[in-house]
Amino acid sequence: MANLAEFLVETAHRQPQRPALRLGPLTLTYAELDRLSARAAALLRAEGLRAGDRVALMLPNVPEFVVLYYGILRAGGIVVPLNPLLKSRETEYHLRDCGAALLLEWHAAPGEGTEGATAAGVRRIAVEPEAFAALLAGHEPLPGTAEVAPDDIAVLLYTSGTTGRPKGAALTHAGLRHNTEVNVTEVQRLTPDDVIVGCLPLFHIFGQTCTMNVAVRSGASLTLVPRFDPQTVLDAIARDRATVFEGVPTMYAALLQHPADADVSTLRMCVSGGASLPVEVLHGFEKRFGCMVLEGFGMSETSPVVSFNHPDRPRKPGSVGTPIRDVEVRLLDESGQDVPPGEVGELAVRGPNLMKGYWNLPDATATAIPDGWLRTGDLARQDEDGYLYIVDRKKDLVIRGGYNVYPREIEEVLHEHPAVALAAVLGVPDERLGEEVAAAVVLRPGAEATAEELQQFVRDRVAAYKYPRKVWVTDALPMGPSGKILKREITAPAG
Repeated sequence: MANLAEFLVETAHRQPQRPALRLGPLTLTYAELDRLSARAAALLRAEGLRAGDRVALMLPNVPEFVVLYYGILRAGGIVVPLNPLLKSRETEYHLRDCGAALLLEWHAAPGEGTEGATAAGVRRIAVEPEAFAALLAGHEPLPGTAEVAPDDIAVLLYTSGTTGRPKGAALTHAGLRHNTEVNVTEVQRLTPDDVIVGCLPLFHIFGQTCTMNVAVRSGASLTLVPRFDPQTVLDAIARDRATVFEGVPTMYAALLQHPADADVSTLRMCVSGGASLPVEVLHGFEKRFGCMVLEGFGMSETSPVVSFNHPDRPRKPGSVGTPIRDVEVRLLDESGQDVPPGEVGELAVRGPNLMKGYWNLPDATATAIPDGWLRTGDLARQDEDGYLYIVDRKKDLVIRGGYNVYPREIEEVLHEHPAVALAAVLGVPDERLGEEVAAAVVLRPGAEATAEELQQFVRDRVAAYKYPRKVWVTDALPMGPSGKILKREITAPAG
């Protein structure tokens, strides 16, 4: 069957008593997870859910998220994962835009979801563990899974809205199944003996496919971490003897800077994605924790993985590897033509992992996928071995007096300074040059460095037109729910 929820049904049949989910002392077996999700499907049907209805899921990383995710799919619905920290007006927008039939919201959320649902006229069910378990117990498990076509929508995942209001990327059962299968068998090489640390938000596609779905497909155990904290993650790795950790670059930087030691000897693989991992952070993490980090590239519109440093091939630090099976890539110039080998172009992607389109936005879909190839908005180059290197986001490119400056290159240099923990390089308006290069820097705990010192450090290592003329030290950088630095929210200080 094409239904993504079949992964759970098959794994529960194959290994019913193996642990599926862990959260602190709580453990759910695959048989229990399967039964609970079947009861959730029955509950949703009783609530009037019909095939193709959208159900908003507004929960943190808790077992109920997984139960309801697969329950919605089993009942034939479309999952609409939402960040539980959204404000009421944001929640209202998402619910109206997707035409949600129901909102399932974590009971401890601050009430914004309730207000948004009321404004949108959408029914809400509070998900509180004990009361929800009692509610599910009143429904007989729904047998099997709903019949769906491979290109039916399984998940409507809203993009971060960096270029306007968030758009719903329509991800299909077939696309998510393919991406999950390739991750399990060829990228992460997972077995039922693996234990994956799930601190990436499950409402985000990275955590959803690369931790939750791959765990269920392979029969591995998923250790849930509701909120990322370095000590909590290290404790979870030691307690549950985790073998795989997955995170975004800011998580690796935080773990590297965390002073406490922990037993992480069971780790066999670490996965990084969501943004470019500075090479200095990669090398520092591997040296301290003794575990190889494999970097990949993906996005919401591609379910998400496009390319990866495969464990059975040479790894190239700084590269996001080679395209996964059945996925093709091209590098295009402004006119849509292929750039010469070794040169920088916009990354375009084609394959079974591609979204069906943006929900109810045919013009935006046609712009993003004009000819079957998704324009990612990322600038990249490809070496003679086919390895991809993400140079920068197209929109982040700084054009200073006619010269192209790629922020990632400057960020890499800043990360080489021993006092630097995080760095974000961006363009700021300049009357004479059009744009000027600027850098916001967070220092390591206890470290000292002046803005002038950091500027000189970069100046000594790059061409004169590239170094940042404006540098400032700040206590923190704004981050999205997955831990990605939000450059659009960074404002350079006056002067």
